[in-house]
Amino acid sequence: MKKSFKVIFTIIGTVIGAGFASGQEIYSFFNIYGEQGFLGIILSDLLTGFIIYKILKKSNKYSIISYKHLLKNTNLPQNVINVFNIIVNIFLILSFYIMVAGFATYFKQEFNIPKIIMILITVLICYFTFKKKIEGITKINNIIIPILILIICVIGIKVNIMEEIQKIEIQNIQIKNNLSWMIKSIEYASYNSILLIPMLISIKKYAVNKEKSVSIISTVILFILSSIIFFIIIKYRYIGNINNIEMPMVYIAGKFGEIYKYIYGIVIIFSIYSTMISAGYGLLENVEKEKYQFFNRILCFSAIFIAHISFAELINITYPVFGILGIIQLIYVLK
Repeated sequence: MKKSFKVIFTIIGTVIGAGFASGQEIYSFFNIYGEQGFLGIILSDLLTGFIIYKILKKSNKYSIISYKHLLKNTNLPQNVINVFNIIVNIFLILSFYIMVAGFATYFKQEFNIPKIIMILITVLICYFTFKKKIEGITKINNIIIPILILIICVIGIKVNIMEEIQKIEIQNIQIKNNLSWMIKSIEYASYNSILLIPMLISIKKYAVNKEKSVSIISTVILFILSSIIFFIIIKYRYIGNINNIEMPMVYIAGKFGEIYKYIYGIVIIFSIYSTMISAGYGLLENVEKEKYQFFNRILCFSAIFIAHISFAELINITYPVFGILGIIQLIYVLK
């Protein structure tokens, strides 16, 4: 069971990025559709659970060693495989750079630490983490993800989201002709899969014959966490103008006092870091094995110069585009 939770915490750490924990993703993809957004969360998490199961099962069955290897097990022509591989690598490197920038920006805003200092510290930590490969990633996630889950649950209890949950009657939610909420939920699961699939391939060995239980537990945890954030935003949607707030959950937590704002800041820090190492490692695993350490140095060194990319733009513009591409990808890799 210990190995199973090693996989589960790595999965959660990969999916729960800064966009998720900040509330920006949940608001943009689900809250804007009101009660139908809750149906979207259910659909999205079920689809994510299915992706987790299928990729782990397929990776173990066919001894898949990389994303490119996974694509070669489809009926896609080689030129299409190359395009998909390039798209995934672009997504991973963008995600890594954005999270490095976001990590430094948070410390600049909250503690007035110069961004260049935090960028240097961050890339050094990433460099040594990547040197340890998947063992280092799983060890870190085993420490930070349980803390992250606990804090989100405590905040949910603090704001008493049960009041909002009790108002929801799933059987009475009207599914209107406009099915944008459904498209968005599929899009959300598909873009998460771009980051998730390379990581699942890397940790498949820890989930041999446990693919079903791992996928179920991961789905339940993701559903609980996304629901908590969804209902917190619903409960406090009239506090300020949520539309113009980059990190709604940090803003809401701050309404309970500075201590809650900084406690939730820990969630943001852990979320940024978990996404950062997942994206970076996914990219490095997708290059030639003998060049892994070389590309590790290049990736971390180049990140020093990429500190101006906007975190919000990545979520609201880039991610939906990759979400659409992710849907096309899933059609082939889940066969």
